[in-house]
Amino acid sequence: MTDQVPAAKPKDAKLQTEALVKAVLETIDREREREIVARRFGLFDRKETLEQIGELLGITRERVRQLEKSVVTRLKTSAGQGGLPQLADFQTTVANYLEKHGGAARVTVLSNELTAKPGREEQSRLSFLSQLCPDLLVLPEDDHFYGSVALTAGRDEKKLKSAVNSLVDTVKKLGEPKDIKAIAAAAGLEDVAGAEALATTSKNLATLNGRWGLVKWPMVNPKNIRDKIYVILKENGKHMHFNDIAKAIKDSDFKRKDVTTQAIHNELIKDKRFVLIGRGIYALKEWGYVKGTVADIISEVLREAGEPLHRDEIVKRVLKSRFVKETTILLNLQGKQQFQRVAKATYQLAE
Repeated sequence: MTDQVPAAKPKDAKLQTEALVKAVLETIDREREREIVARRFGLFDRKETLEQIGELLGITRERVRQLEKSVVTRLKTSAGQGGLPQLADFQTTVANYLEKHGGAARVTVLSNELTAKPGREEQSRLSFLSQLCPDLLVLPEDDHFYGSVALTAGRDEKKLKSAVNSLVDTVKKLGEPKDIKAIAAAAGLEDVAGAEALATTSKNLATLNGRWGLVKWPMVNPKNIRDKIYVILKENGKHMHFNDIAKAIKDSDFKRKDVTTQAIHNELIKDKRFVLIGRGIYALKEWGYVKGTVADIISEVLREAGEPLHRDEIVKRVLKSRFVKETTILLNLQGKQQFQRVAKATYQLAE
């Protein structure tokens, strides 16, 4: 059986993974072993379990596992010794991309950027082919990692995972979202691009607006409307009208941002993180604002003062926590029985 080496391709051409996979499979002598590899890696259809393949071929799941491992080991050994020339261009293309992007990337990203027809099957083929290349290291998908490919750079899977987990621990210690440069510095890494590449492989980290954090932090991974409102207000750094918040969400990079203004207003009312400080204007409670009417705020100002205050001082202090007109404050002072005028334009809480 002769190896079919694909013709040279233009430098910017996409990888033809289906043809590459078929060429590699043709180097496997036994039909049953080709079938096992194709089905286990999902090279032409969905991935199948050991049980499903064993039932189809009339062998035990353990035998399927043994044959899969044996075939893949042989292919990797052959590739390492130059016995699979079909992989030369593939490895070069993937390695060049990784070198330009920090040394690691998710399989989904590589598929979208490098293959002719991005999709699930292309991702499976790319992962399989990468696993055979001596200069590439495949990180299988699990609960903590996305399926990814990295340059070996003297690492194995264990060392790669350890490096990623070290970044996660650094982010936890920082306690809040930071840009990747700050995270790399805290982790003692000089290669900022490399640190970001490693971060992209972790399911425990997320990024938004240039900052990285734990996936459970709303500032980098908002999961609902309330979280998105929180991010918008936090990024803005000051109070906003709910109409402006709605527009900001629609103009954002959030994955799901097609929400109505009314829905946003409803969430602002219900969530304790947000405080109404003016007509339709909201701020974050963590900025020191408290819920209550203008009269409530005036009462709190006088209570904290412990003495009568001139109306101008009352207005000044109330405006620190409420975005309302001065006349609104004065009308409350003059029209509410809880406030008592004790001198000209000077008030205290009524006894």
